[in-house]
Amino acid sequence: MKTILTVIGKDQTGIIAGISQKLYELNINILDVSQTIMGDYFTMIMLLDLNKIKQPFDEVKQTLTATGEQLKVKVNLQREEIFDAMHRL
Repeated sequence: MKTILTVIGKDQTGIIAGISQKLYELNINILDVSQTIMGDYFTMIMLLDLNKIKQPFDEVKQTLTATGEQLKVKVNLQREEIFDAMHRL
C-alpha cells in the first residue's frame, strides 16, 4: 500500500533523521521525497511503501504522529487514494 506522509513545523536539526529512522524501524520504504524550507518552516512530503509493515495501519499512523510530537512537528499519514481524492481538481 502506498501512502503520503507530510511533515510541517519550525525548522530545526534532526527532523529528517528522526522521521527516516522511525520509518526504517517500522520497515517502511521511502519511494520519493520532497522537502523545502519556507522562511522558518520546514515542509516535507514523502511517498511511502507500507507493503512490509507488521503493525496495522492505524498503529503506524499513531507511531508517526507521536514521533512528530517528539520532534515538535506536525506529521500526517494518508493512504494514497484518499490523498489523491482530496487533491483532485
